[in-house]
Amino acid sequence: QVQLVESGGGLVQAGGSLRLSCAASGRTFSSYATGWFRQAPGKEREFVAVISRGGGTTYYAESVKGRFTISRDNAKNTVYLQMNSLKPEDTAVYYCAADAGGSRKLYATGTSDYWGKGTQVTVSS
Repeated sequence: QVQLVESGGGLVQAGGSLRLSCAASGRTFSSYATGWFRQAPGKEREFVAVISRGGGTTYYAESVKGRFTISRDNAKNTVYLQMNSLKPEDTAVYYCAADAGGSRKLYATGTSDYWGKGTQVTVSS
């Protein structure tokens, strides 16, 4: 089992920045591709960013490319999402995911072995 706990969400003005963290416990964190997904009220969950086990490969949704950066520190069992130039449409609950199937599978299918409970990000205009 892998437990994922997100933190770092909050209320920020448009144009501002936040950094989300996802701390993992349980089995070897470096064995899992990890990613961030989000769900806005009344909408389906959508892919935001994914990073491979070693951190060498990343994928981003077009809507966040150039503004968000995903990274991971396997020594700390933590994955991060640096969010800059935030927009009101970035408002959502952000979820961390960890999957043994690899980054391409996580990116392509949006299905994952493990999910966190989410952290709320609210961007005011």
